[in-house]
Amino acid sequence: MTTLVIGLLLFLGIHSVAIFAANGRNALLARMGVLPWKALYSLVAIVGFVLIVKGYAAARMEPALLYAPPVWTRHVAALLMLPAFVLLFAAYLPGRIKSTMKHPMLVAVKLWAVAHLLANGMLADVVLFGAILAWAVIDRISLKHRVPNPAPPPAAPPSRFNDLVAVVGGLVLYAVFAFYLHVRWIGVAPFG
Repeated sequence: MTTLVIGLLLFLGIHSVAIFAANGRNALLARMGVLPWKALYSLVAIVGFVLIVKGYAAARMEPALLYAPPVWTRHVAALLMLPAFVLLFAAYLPGRIKSTMKHPMLVAVKLWAVAHLLANGMLADVVLFGAILAWAVIDRISLKHRVPNPAPPPAAPPSRFNDLVAVVGGLVLYAVFAFYLHVRWIGVAPFG
């Protein structure tokens, strides 16, 4: 569990610099330059992610049950994951979904975390998904009070077609992940 917690601290910590130390981040950016800052950010995030994966896998070997979710919560979790995948795509495709949701990536992360908390009651699950849910909620609240960074140019021009791409792409990725990748990567078949 220690490895999981250290991984979460690194991964969520580096993703929280703008939440808790925006001025410090800006000063560091000015002193280091954009590319070295991005390299440092990426390195810390990758190390944190690897530790999360290793720590979560190890913690699952010594399960500690906190609550036993009823079977129906697995169906709710599967349903919540549908819009999560669509919103994941919409975060990069300017359209009505993105403008309505404002921060579709954070909404997707919150849906993903809630879905997994509903379907899993082991200590490692609660630590992992609970920490990420808490971070996403705090990040969303902080966005209301932060001075926005200049937005990078959109990956695609705004259009309604982008919404269609987000929906179709999200549904395809959902199907691939739910029926193939989840069991291969995580060891759990969502529909098995």
